[in-house]
Amino acid sequence: MTTYDALIFDCDGTLADTMPLHYRAWSLAADKFGFHFSEDRFYSLGGVPVHTIVEMLVTEAGIATMVHEVVAYKEAAYLRCLDRVVPVEPVLAIAREHRGRLPMAVASGSTREMVERTLQQLGILDWFECLVAAEDTERHKPEPDVFLEAARRLQVVPTRCCVYEDTDTGLTAARQAGMACVDIRQMHTPERQTRPK
Repeated sequence: MTTYDALIFDCDGTLADTMPLHYRAWSLAADKFGFHFSEDRFYSLGGVPVHTIVEMLVTEAGIATMVHEVVAYKEAAYLRCLDRVVPVEPVLAIAREHRGRLPMAVASGSTREMVERTLQQLGILDWFECLVAAEDTERHKPEPDVFLEAARRLQVVPTRCCVYEDTDTGLTAARQAGMACVDIRQMHTPERQTRPK
């Protein structure tokens, strides 16, 4: 890590093992509002803001519902199981090792409230100099904006940053930002709700 000036971490699925919990919340929302969202598609859209995903899903389903209502229901369903959130230990160990030695940020496609609540649950919110969330940029992963904004706030040149991510969308965003990146799926595989037959 001596070759980098800062580390940037995604939150869901990278620092926190939340993806199964988020998919459970999405499944409850799908049942209530009448749209379909497969687990494979959920993982393929990792890093995309929930509001954007809801707009896509309700349009495809041709259902007349308020996007903010679906978003609120899904996020509330996730928060109800927040006490079950556990860290992705290999990634947390990296952050712990470099805490106070390198500037660190969290850059996420989730809302600030969701990220802060998740990091608070893990007791690590104060490990990071800044947090960039969905509200902080107009464009989102796979665009590089969230990572570039994190580097700007850390006052570090983007090419001197290393990003930790768990999705193809996030890795594409990091590369477009000119940053080195680590695919944490080599260290951790989330438990899936469904198993291939």
